[in-house]
Amino acid sequence: MPRRAPAATLDELREKYAGEITRAGWVTDPRIERAFAAIPREGFLTPPPWTFFPPGGDEKTPTINPADLYDDVLVVLDGARGVNNGQPSLHAAWLAAVDPRHGDTAIHVGAGTGYYTAILAMLVLPGGRVVAYEVHEALASLARHHLQPFDHVELRAESAFGVELPPADVIYVNAGAVAPDPGWLRALKAGGRLIFPWQPRRPSGVAVVVRREAGGFSAKPTMAVGFIPCVGAEPRQARAWPAPEAVERTRSVWLEEQRVPDETATAVYEGVWFSCEAVETGGEGGVDAPPEPL
Repeated sequence: MPRRAPAATLDELREKYAGEITRAGWVTDPRIERAFAAIPREGFLTPPPWTFFPPGGDEKTPTINPADLYDDVLVVLDGARGVNNGQPSLHAAWLAAVDPRHGDTAIHVGAGTGYYTAILAMLVLPGGRVVAYEVHEALASLARHHLQPFDHVELRAESAFGVELPPADVIYVNAGAVAPDPGWLRALKAGGRLIFPWQPRRPSGVAVVVRREAGGFSAKPTMAVGFIPCVGAEPRQARAWPAPEAVERTRSVWLEEQRVPDETATAVYEGVWFSCEAVETGGEGGVDAPPEPL
């Protein structure tokens, strides 16, 4: 009688999952695949049982088996608030877009229970640091516990809107905003990268990759997304709401204190505005960079 093949171990499932989600996200950086293979997803969620669901799906499935987490699925973190541990292939693609590097300082806005924070933490080693923000106290408490092994990660249980951020190479925002907080742009070092869900009309929007260039902040709309709103972002008012075609034409974002809105504007908010005009790239960043931390 033929023997049944032994069940795959969680480590084996995690390696397979890491390969699958990076391929699904068109990610070619092997560091990102290794980071997903190294971090046990079940160790950075709420306690079991877990509830998972496919992207765009309504049918939610409860489980106590960690093996079920190693697929391209979302996992409920706080059902009442609509908070989940997002789609892994999307996050793999986003991480590739902002390219966290050895020695970088990364800011994670909307850390949840810490899973993607831990992956960011792996990508900035050696010599880097991560400052993570999670405004919901219960989730922040879990994230702080989960991230204890990472002595280069700091968890702040507060909103990342309207606060002074540390100078950063990467800002990774996992909550929807009608516009980026001006403080996010000010915090970017020369060459720094920001990704956030631009959602001027809820519940969906587009992921925008911002980079501090020689001539200002370039802005590149990418994939369609839908995130829960960023706490603290709601009061920001728009003086000119973007039409869908204006979003597609957007090529830069500006601090109003440095340049007033003009005829190139595709959207105008309090303190920041978007433009269809491209900026000069390369160099060390023509916009005044924030001071390095002591």
